[in-house]
Amino acid sequence: MILKNEQKYRSWVEVDLDNFSGNLQEIRRLIGDGVDFMQTVKADAYGHGAIEISHAALRSGARMLGVANADEGIQLRVSGIEAPIVILGPSTLSEIPDIIKYHLTPSVSDAGFALALEEQLVRAFRTLSVHVEVDTGMGRGGTMHSEAVDLIQHIKTLPHITLEGLFSHFASSEMMTPYNDQQWQLFSGLLAELHRMGINIPIRHMDNSGAILNYPTLKLEMARPGIMTYGIYPSEETKGKAALAPVMSFKTTIVLIKEFPKGYGIGYNRTYITKDKTRVATIPVGYGDGYPFILSNQGEALIRGRRAPVIGRVSMDMCTLDVTHIPDCKVGDEVVLLGRQQDEYISANEIAAKAKTISYEVLCALGKRAPRIFLQKGKTDAMEPRLRRIFVPGEEKSIARIDNIIRHYLQTRTRNEELGDAIYYEMFETLFGKEDRQLELRSSFRYDITIAQLPEVAEHRRRADAYFQLRTHVEYKKTIRSDIFMIGCASDSLQLAALIEDEHCEYRWILGGDDLVIERDFTVEKMRIDGRDIPIIEAKKTERGYEVWCGSEKLYWYDPQPHPDQPELASTYPHHKHVPPDTPIPEVKRSGIKHHRLPAPGLRFDAPNLQLLIEEIEQQLQM
Repeated sequence: MILKNEQKYRSWVEVDLDNFSGNLQEIRRLIGDGVDFMQTVKADAYGHGAIEISHAALRSGARMLGVANADEGIQLRVSGIEAPIVILGPSTLSEIPDIIKYHLTPSVSDAGFALALEEQLVRAFRTLSVHVEVDTGMGRGGTMHSEAVDLIQHIKTLPHITLEGLFSHFASSEMMTPYNDQQWQLFSGLLAELHRMGINIPIRHMDNSGAILNYPTLKLEMARPGIMTYGIYPSEETKGKAALAPVMSFKTTIVLIKEFPKGYGIGYNRTYITKDKTRVATIPVGYGDGYPFILSNQGEALIRGRRAPVIGRVSMDMCTLDVTHIPDCKVGDEVVLLGRQQDEYISANEIAAKAKTISYEVLCALGKRAPRIFLQKGKTDAMEPRLRRIFVPGEEKSIARIDNIIRHYLQTRTRNEELGDAIYYEMFETLFGKEDRQLELRSSFRYDITIAQLPEVAEHRRRADAYFQLRTHVEYKKTIRSDIFMIGCASDSLQLAALIEDEHCEYRWILGGDDLVIERDFTVEKMRIDGRDIPIIEAKKTERGYEVWCGSEKLYWYDPQPHPDQPELASTYPHHKHVPPDTPIPEVKRSGIKHHRLPAPGLRFDAPNLQLLIEEIEQQLQM
């Protein structure tokens, strides 16, 4: 029997990203063009896979992402997500360093946390946006609505904190109840009072899934949908108010089929006794996989488009189904515990009703040990399967353990222990040197290069005929780690290697030629960070080349997240053939070239005329 890729797992969760995107499109229709939305991705996106769901939501127009704690936010940051990430509940004081480090947006519910955050921001020379949560009747997180103005005024006095958002949370939005109206009146009254005081908070949000469906006229700058984005209606009365498609399915396969005589006990404590000859299928799913124990003798599964009841107790790793009425089923058949199979459908709400819980818990719990298979355009191989993630904060990670994992991975990949070790040690020495050193990540490169004949100044007439002038405007994003830094120009590979080893050297260039004078022929005309000019402190010739030092004692305004650096450099490169004075000199500007490495330090040219030089530069920049 040939298995589908997903059937190689004991059980798996299918996440339909097309349905998810369709739900977001429906939500955007409901909230209208003038309202943004924050995608809630708490608890691994309600069990769906936070990283993949976040990327899909951002592609569909989400302005922000909402998480439960700093660890969930870090997980998204290290996966490459740069969008604003809001921690929707109160944070602990111990989370503040990571909140600052990973540029997360905390919710503030009390003045003590705001003050502690401000103190650490001062020490880190950083600023950070926050959202204030207001308790209008939820009785959980947030400052009391009667004390909200005082807290907001206090936060406005803290220079390193930007008050970006204000929000509250409905307690019963899935139902139409006067209590929701009361909460809305309290929050809108607070907004009116702040307006009278001249306090403008740009982003206000209160609408969750139930409010979007039940109270379509209560609109602020942003909505905060959660359960409905995953295709689950918050309540029976909200069905019909939107066209939603379920996103998650939970599946497994039959691993064993046996026939039992009448009177045979099934499972622990023999809670089910066969009444007649019974055909029983065993599936490798139990309460250890999040399938509720309470579904013992009352749950159902789908096999070949028909419902099969759970009989006996749900065990930790297995449960049993009565398949007497499905005589053609066999080992290896697909079993659906949540989702659709042919014309039958088992919903999260159906499971929740039998388990005496809510659909939120069902989604978060199901498939704890199962990989997530992501469907796009009906295909299951569009993205790599992912296991459920439990994020471990950085300080709890063992560097030695990580190194060991990487080394064994390389051994496995090369199918040769000695070769794997050789690659491992070569790779780490190349990256980190003999000892660990901080790696620098640069991204979003842009080069503007202008090439022209040197000006014909009298005393430099010979040089004007023999050399081109190369002006380079470079932009890229990176984190600046020092207030004082250096741009270096080397005349040979040894000097370049010395510059590479200097942690203060922000950008490196190499310039060669028999009669070139490095301090004359290489200049840094301007250095900018985030659009602001950075002072050039001094330029000097040293044993490792020519060094141009930039910065100031403290860049107080600077927020050390990846931001654009913009050095502008001028240098000269030689002709190897004389160009007659009447030869037209073309000019080239290339913009928007993306790079995985800095090509400039390796640029060396051997071109007889300017046009060939241009072509050679283009080829090297495209490497």
